[in-house]
Amino acid sequence: MTANTVSTSDRVWRQPIKGSRRPSNYFWAVVVTGGATGFLLSGISSYTQVNLLPFSDPTQLEFLPQGAVMGFYGVAGLLLALYLWLTLLWNIGGGYNEFNRETGKAKIFRWGFPGKNRRIEVECNLEDIQSVRIEVKEGLNPKRALYLKVKGMREIPLTPAGGEPMRLSDLENRGADLARFLRVPLEGL
Repeated sequence: MTANTVSTSDRVWRQPIKGSRRPSNYFWAVVVTGGATGFLLSGISSYTQVNLLPFSDPTQLEFLPQGAVMGFYGVAGLLLALYLWLTLLWNIGGGYNEFNRETGKAKIFRWGFPGKNRRIEVECNLEDIQSVRIEVKEGLNPKRALYLKVKGMREIPLTPAGGEPMRLSDLENRGADLARFLRVPLEGL
């Protein structure tokens, strides 16, 4: 079993999916918030002629056009920062994959954006699972993902979307372990 796979027994396989709560997303949310706040305070300082920044003196800027543009960038950046913080708060993309031999069911669960489709759940019978497929695309925008091929359904992604692609050896091990657990073939190698 791989490190982030939790198996409660030889009858149940449960794999947590991290979603948007990654260290890099926290880093970018902090950076965007700080930068946008600086731009907004620069715009306000150039308008009011009161220095609101300890490391610079934006009162020297003309409000039109420099101060107004700085304020616009600050507001746009804070809106982007709000979006980043809300995706972290709501844990978009987080969830789990569960395969239960006792009930004969597979359940893929993810959190989405608030609304009527906040809970994204896909259930199927284990006997309908045809294979586990690995997809690897190298290049400028690499993609490494696991998919579940199920009779009568589209392929179901098992790996999280976005973020850094996992190492090829980890992907192969995870796919092989899952295919062995489900007793189905592994495709795409």
